[in-house]
Amino acid sequence: MSPSTLISPLPTPLDVLGQVFGYSEFRGPQEDIVAHVVAGGDALVLMPTGGGKSLCYQIPAIVRQNAGHGVTIVISPLIALMHDQVGALLEAGVSAAFLNSTQTYEESSALEKQLLNNQLTLLYAAPERINTPRMKGLLTSLHERGLLSLFAIDEAHCVSQWGHDFRPEYRSLSLLHETFPDVPRMALTATADHLTRQDMIERLKLEAAREFVSSFDRPNIRYTIVEKTDPTRQLLRFIQTEHDGEAGIVYCQSRKRVEEIAAMLEGAGIKAMAYHAGLDAKLRQQRQDRFLREDGMVMVATIAFGMGIDKPDVRFVAHLDMPKNIEGYYQETGRGGRDGLPANAWMVYGLQDVVNQRRMIDTSEVASEEFKAVMRGKLDALLTLAEGTRCRRVSLLGYFGEASQPCGNCDNCLNPPAVWDATEAARKMLSCIYRVQQASGINFGAGHLMDILRGKPTEKVVQYGHDQLSTFGIGHGLGESEWRGVLRQLIASNLVRVNAEAFNTLQLMPDARAVLKGEVSVLLRQQAPSSKPERSKRGGKPVKTSVKGMAEATLNAGALERLGRLKSWRAEVAKEHNLPAFVIFHDATLRAIAEQAPNTLHDLSGISGMGVKKLQAYGAEVLRVCAEPQ
Repeated sequence: MSPSTLISPLPTPLDVLGQVFGYSEFRGPQEDIVAHVVAGGDALVLMPTGGGKSLCYQIPAIVRQNAGHGVTIVISPLIALMHDQVGALLEAGVSAAFLNSTQTYEESSALEKQLLNNQLTLLYAAPERINTPRMKGLLTSLHERGLLSLFAIDEAHCVSQWGHDFRPEYRSLSLLHETFPDVPRMALTATADHLTRQDMIERLKLEAAREFVSSFDRPNIRYTIVEKTDPTRQLLRFIQTEHDGEAGIVYCQSRKRVEEIAAMLEGAGIKAMAYHAGLDAKLRQQRQDRFLREDGMVMVATIAFGMGIDKPDVRFVAHLDMPKNIEGYYQETGRGGRDGLPANAWMVYGLQDVVNQRRMIDTSEVASEEFKAVMRGKLDALLTLAEGTRCRRVSLLGYFGEASQPCGNCDNCLNPPAVWDATEAARKMLSCIYRVQQASGINFGAGHLMDILRGKPTEKVVQYGHDQLSTFGIGHGLGESEWRGVLRQLIASNLVRVNAEAFNTLQLMPDARAVLKGEVSVLLRQQAPSSKPERSKRGGKPVKTSVKGMAEATLNAGALERLGRLKSWRAEVAKEHNLPAFVIFHDATLRAIAEQAPNTLHDLSGISGMGVKKLQAYGAEVLRVCAEPQ
């Protein structure tokens, strides 16, 4: 069904927002973006995950198609995302389709005929398909007929070598401007620092595009970074005490670790699956579909999982290993709490994470020195975030150029970390590194330095004569864990460098000289004695972000009964349509229906998320479910 059968022949964006998507007003900059693109302008849109990016091109597509401009081509990197977004559009009454490698020649040919007959409002395609001779020919035919309305490039940060998800095939999208200069283009992404943003503009030829940069703040997400002691035990306790029975994502660096953690969670009675690039593509798709469709599922994955995941009720995103940079961290944590309800971004972090990430940068055989330098800078920014004592949100938003105030909803705000004058400890560590290098002519790693500081005459220490150094045993007052904390923060403060190209040895940086001379003092974050559940500033019970039952707590008994029946009905419909349940109706829409107990279609029509097509398709059934005896 075309939107033209639901709304007036020349609808306004507000008409489309209300009658097709069921919302009464735009959020943030959506209205300005939509108006600019409807008028034929190019746009660069930076909007956080869950901020409503899709509507910024879907509404212009509908308005421009009704005005006779033809189809909007959406370039999207993931087949699963195409499938769910097209399914959601069809549910809303919008003529949409996708072209990808899963389709037969006959299916692709049929879609091409629909396009040429102006029967589609949006077509989703992968970037690699856009550059094929057949697709180029199809786009040219559409353009010659005046049926090429708009190009929307989703996940546009993938075009940048500085971004966290660089995909070479995105580089070919410069052909859109070169071949169809009169067709408006918009690029959309959730995360991009200044360097990545400039690269996007240059690569996609969007120098003349208007930039729309939303606030990156996700106030419903609580950021927590804890010291890595026993990560497996820490994760299990976190899930069991904070998010029992709730959906979440756990990120690990290696495939082996992913499998181990998934098995551990399953053994503990938590519904969990493993996802990584080493699995068969069909199995990965099955697991992704199951994650989207089942409640309370935990996906343990490498970063191969997540881009475009639209599941609204992910209550936590956990990192057992440190990401490469803040963009990657922010993009991954942003997959939690898309419904606006509280979610947790939780990460454990230790010295070995720093060593591993630095090694991956320094030992790359394909990266240029310029690229390595930029990546080191990005890693340093993430280390500063992890070791910092100020509000996590202020640090995160500051990285993206946005000023903010302390949020009161991160670990550093809820439990301000104690700091201590670590000048003496820092000087001991720096002096030990210097003395060892001076005595041996070579550098050594963290473990060896700590053995010297703590006065442990290991075979290696004795072999090199390091038990005779003046720094031998001067650090006996601190334990190994505490010295590791000191070293980690000295690395984050750019006083010490891990040289991954020389077996992860430690080297002094230029700023260390002032510390050794006693010219500057060093204040470091005090290590927490253990990773216990967060407590509020006033003490008392642990602060929890679990939202199980939170929204339902305001509903009376009758409304709760209706909500249960509505969710069961929605699950059946979603299964019939092979779509995630939230594509049929979001939880917020079902809660509003349950609370209002509508008796007529007119009562239903004013509920947020209830567009005209959904009212036609499901209105009578929803009323029937609501009216069932308790």
